[in-house]
Amino acid sequence: MEHHSEAFVALDTAKLRNAVAIADAGRAGEVRYLGEIDNTEAETRKLVAKLASKHARLTFCYEAGPTGYGLYRLIKSIGHDCIVVAPSLIPSKPGDRVKTNRRDAVNLVKLLRAGELTAVWVPDERHEAMRDLVRARDAAVKDYRIKRQNVSSLLLRLGRHYPGKKTWGRAHINWLTGLKLEHREQRIAFEEMLLAVRQVRERIERLEQAMREAVADWTLAPVIEAVQAMRGIDMVGAIAFLAELGDLSRFENPRQLMAYLGLTPSERSTGESVNFAVASPRPAIRVHDGCSSRLRGATDSRHASARTCRPGSAPRHGRPARLPGRRKCGSVAASGH
Repeated sequence: MEHHSEAFVALDTAKLRNAVAIADAGRAGEVRYLGEIDNTEAETRKLVAKLASKHARLTFCYEAGPTGYGLYRLIKSIGHDCIVVAPSLIPSKPGDRVKTNRRDAVNLVKLLRAGELTAVWVPDERHEAMRDLVRARDAAVKDYRIKRQNVSSLLLRLGRHYPGKKTWGRAHINWLTGLKLEHREQRIAFEEMLLAVRQVRERIERLEQAMREAVADWTLAPVIEAVQAMRGIDMVGAIAFLAELGDLSRFENPRQLMAYLGLTPSERSTGESVNFAVASPRPAIRVHDGCSSRLRGATDSRHASARTCRPGSAPRHGRPARLPGRRKCGSVAASGH
């Protein structure tokens, strides 16, 4: 049997089964679809061992998705290279409208061999655990806002208006607990709503306390302390931000970080027309409550509870981006000046 020195393997992952494609090294190397295997550790090890017996070097890849990083860690532990691909940065043909597991795996392995794929940063297991804790708090914050809105909607429908200014403070809560509703059924519903608000608030406090306790032996603890030096960022905000952003040392300079966040201006120019946008569309990154209002003001929220900074959706204030030395730059005609 002919022994190939190097091969590239792509997996189109799913909950139960993974589609597998392989490509031999070189531009003229053969590309083959190997079929599907069960998405289990035993089947994956069997596949890797079979391919390793025929190739001296293997490089694996699969798209980032809901299946997580377990497959990446398994392949790396066996001793082979593996990358997790950013789905939004995979080159695609605009006219290609057929999508199947087989086509996805074959296309992915071709791009892997050509070096056209962009890998995402893979956190270690502890970092991923911290991220899960942060996102559990995000879900609780979202639930908290929904529960409070339910109370406000009921009172608005009944014509009960709070005479004060700030809602959901101590005075407002005392006013809510002192309300007397006419019908028994409405009183039961109102009391259950208030109980739900209180329970979610307590859940948020428990999760935030767990976040604070988990920082002590986390590798990013010194960075969290440093980030809190910025005005308006407390410990919970710093933990949430770094849990999503990851290790800052992977960015070579601040410009790369700003590009990752999508805060760098984009440009679409042709001929004599030069157009600038506020921010370029980039993959989504979450920025959570607890961060400074200035940081949140630079982005727009996708959810009511968790601040999900979706680069490219920064709030527009009716003013175009500016270039150094120019007063306006919404649409600037190119010149030699």
